[in-house]
Amino acid sequence: MKTIFNDFGNPQVAKLPDHLRQFVVDQDYSSYTALDHALWRYVMRKNISYLKNVADSSYLDGLEKTGITIDAIPNIKDMNDILGKIGWGCVCVDGFLPPSSFMEFQAYKVLVIAADIRQIEHIEYTPAPDIIHEAAGHAPIIADPMYAEYLRLFGEIGSKAISSSKDFELYEAIRHLSIIKEDPNTKADEIEKAEVEISRIQQNMGEPSEMARIRNLHWWTVEYGLIGDLSNPKIYGAGLLSSIGESESCLKDEVKKIPYSLDAANLAFDITEPQPQLFVTPSYTYLTQVLEEFANGMALRTGGIDGLSKAIESQNICTSEYSSGIQVSGTFNKLIEKDGKVVYLSTSSPTALAWQNKELVGHGKDYHKDGFSSPVGLLKGESTPLELMSIEQLCDLGIESSKRVDIEFASGVKVSGKLINIVKNIKGENILMSFKECTVTYNEEALFLPEWGMYDMAIGQKITSVFSGAADRAIFSKDNPFVPSEKTHKINYSAQRKELHKLYQKVRDVRNGDLPNESTYSIWSELINYKEDWLCAIELLEICEDDILSSEIIDYLKKKNEKSIKHLVEEGLNFVV
Repeated sequence: MKTIFNDFGNPQVAKLPDHLRQFVVDQDYSSYTALDHALWRYVMRKNISYLKNVADSSYLDGLEKTGITIDAIPNIKDMNDILGKIGWGCVCVDGFLPPSSFMEFQAYKVLVIAADIRQIEHIEYTPAPDIIHEAAGHAPIIADPMYAEYLRLFGEIGSKAISSSKDFELYEAIRHLSIIKEDPNTKADEIEKAEVEISRIQQNMGEPSEMARIRNLHWWTVEYGLIGDLSNPKIYGAGLLSSIGESESCLKDEVKKIPYSLDAANLAFDITEPQPQLFVTPSYTYLTQVLEEFANGMALRTGGIDGLSKAIESQNICTSEYSSGIQVSGTFNKLIEKDGKVVYLSTSSPTALAWQNKELVGHGKDYHKDGFSSPVGLLKGESTPLELMSIEQLCDLGIESSKRVDIEFASGVKVSGKLINIVKNIKGENILMSFKECTVTYNEEALFLPEWGMYDMAIGQKITSVFSGAADRAIFSKDNPFVPSEKTHKINYSAQRKELHKLYQKVRDVRNGDLPNESTYSIWSELINYKEDWLCAIELLEICEDDILSSEIIDYLKKKNEKSIKHLVEEGLNFVV
């Protein structure tokens, strides 16, 4: 049964097509525990306290504009109300999305926000996307118009980058690791096994694909970017802004600072480790300049043999666009080249034809269910491209509907059959011819035979663009979605952990005036039994009105000498004492 999509009254979210809506999940706000809210409070206080000195001013301005507060995890409805005022929206999703889908959301000016929140054991950093990273890291900075446009353009270009089959394998392995790592019930050997698997895949990736290279650009800018002078840069990358550990360490001399350039596209990253070097852009405008430089080398803008070769290697749905504008979307399996030019192409999967990203009526996947093939190029002895020939010119060459037609291309490809129809685009250019009883040959090779049915021939002098995905994604992808099969884990907390959550809730209740301040005594008498906890004690100290009890809590916290939390406790004490 089809469910009603909640766009929260946000115009950008309302524009999302079905193939992206399938990734959207509800934010079950009631599932956040009081510990989750306490964790959010700690990170945000730490961020605002520290980042005011080291973050780009656009981030701090954006925090105020987006209305993200310290005291509670943001509600997706409220965020949409605020983001809508700056022309953006947001939706909740389940963990990592496939890179092309993630970027397509960006192109629609919609932020994807992982609904889950990191465990307290990973308070400083988690490789998994979570609401701290997305809401506190990404959302504030899009209030800067120049940066927001960079993000939108990146999404538009990035969603067209061609992936390799290895990219999807790596994506699923990283998604799996991020899911099990955030589940406290996962055994250590299972995590180790997942990390080994990622390492194995990374060592056998081969030549980086377009998607791998543009993901590097995304990582070194949107996630881990620095801006300003090389000697004193400021933070703008969301991965750094939402990591209370790495936001400090990244500005130390141990982390190498490199002027941002196209070279960043060739530098891979390890999502599970702090980054040993970072790139510094002089401005947000320069980010767009480098992105454009990268895009000029993509198959999206170059087409031709190189573009089609990438499409074939990817073994995924891609689109080739002819110079007439007709678009062929399917899994490409073959190209014939001559003198450095594409002269014939074919697909092996259900294929659709489109023009200006709208599927041609009657030429969807159901019709071309066995694939599609067609020549490319000029006719033999003609300088005028076939797509630009008038009806008179076609008649002079014997190309008339309802007649038997023999066409020979300059490449040597020959098409012979009864011409049924010529399809023109809105500009009057010929984009498609359909034949019955048709034979297509190249040298001695039969490329199409009459018994295979109707032959539809795309028209165009050359292939001007090749990109990932279908031209008309809204129609092509709606019944063939790529949705990750592995879902993020709903955490099954132990009985002891649930009792601890109740103490966190009581602290919140005291802060909100729902319990008297005298309740702090009973809360503390129970809390001291949870030796691993430190955050609830800080929360309790913040609201405690009794000097003697406060001193007792401070003494307790100062004895927390474990290396992993000592600095966190000290920071927490600085907030409340």
